[in-house]
Amino acid sequence: MGRSFFYKEFLAIAVMVSVECTHVAVNTLFKAASLKGLSYYVFVFYSYAIASLILIPVPFFFRSIPVPPSMKLPLLLRIWVLAFIGFISQIVGTKAIEYSSPTLSSAMSNLTPAFTFALAIIFRMEKLVIRSSSTQAKMIGTFASMAGALVVVLYKGPKVLSTVSSRLSNLLDPPVGSPSSDWVIGGLLLAAQSFLCSLWYILQTHIMSICSKELLVTFIYTSFVTIISAPVCFVAERNLDAWQLRPDIALVAIVFSGICGQCFSSIVHSWGLRLKGPIYIAIFKPMSIAIAVFMGIIFLGEALHLGIIIGALIISMGIYAVCWGKANEEKLSENNGFGNLGQPPTEKVPFLLTSTEDV
Repeated sequence: MGRSFFYKEFLAIAVMVSVECTHVAVNTLFKAASLKGLSYYVFVFYSYAIASLILIPVPFFFRSIPVPPSMKLPLLLRIWVLAFIGFISQIVGTKAIEYSSPTLSSAMSNLTPAFTFALAIIFRMEKLVIRSSSTQAKMIGTFASMAGALVVVLYKGPKVLSTVSSRLSNLLDPPVGSPSSDWVIGGLLLAAQSFLCSLWYILQTHIMSICSKELLVTFIYTSFVTIISAPVCFVAERNLDAWQLRPDIALVAIVFSGICGQCFSSIVHSWGLRLKGPIYIAIFKPMSIAIAVFMGIIFLGEALHLGIIIGALIISMGIYAVCWGKANEEKLSENNGFGNLGQPPTEKVPFLLTSTEDV
């Protein structure tokens, strides 16, 4: 019982927090590298290529295991669609950071839980039972996390801890109205990325319900994204000098993104979506704004304001509410002898009225 709780609850929270820290670090490194001339097309292609190279041994590991019957052409087509959505989302988000900043990217990611919650209800992955305490907890937690992130963005309050500002802080987050920053376009692109990210969560949850091998699915996914991105990125970025990697901040950003941003994050998301579902994973997105601010305080010498502390506490309470609602829902399902959405645990949950047997 203790091991199961550690696996399902504590470990899930720990790895999801680490993923959000990774995303903030990737965005910050890319912003610094883009100001040094790194093309976002080059960044996206090389990142996924590195992730695919790291995961090359995975098919050999699974070769001794019989290939699941579900790993057929229809599933591969689903993963291809997932890769296309992921590629478009990556391009949109990376371009948006060029127009804005990592902090704005983290702030706009607050839309992801709301989009995911709506899509999960539309695709019948979640039941909207208003009188259910589990549903109420998840709804309150989702909107509380978004509200907490807005507090961090909109309310600074008095300084709690004053530090010396760093030049790198101004470099990574240029002020509104500066020539290198167009926050309107950047905000619209980031909103589109949040919707694509929610759609990615929904489709990936469906895929993981068919094939539960996270490493294998992640390898196929990153390989497909690399194949899709190759012709697009090479046509879009025709300057051959831009493709030459040198030992500078651009190389650091690409390698870190490939290892942690694509490989590690994709595996964790696949595992978390299979274990907990899309809403649970999406609820951690608002935490990225608090992480971005605290990283700025620690590494960039920015000041700590009261609004940051209040917002972080509200976000934490929102995440706790969703975790409680999800755990309570799973407990009730186990007590009743049913799986998610009222289905027996041995059955697959239908998605858009399709069965896994015809895959």
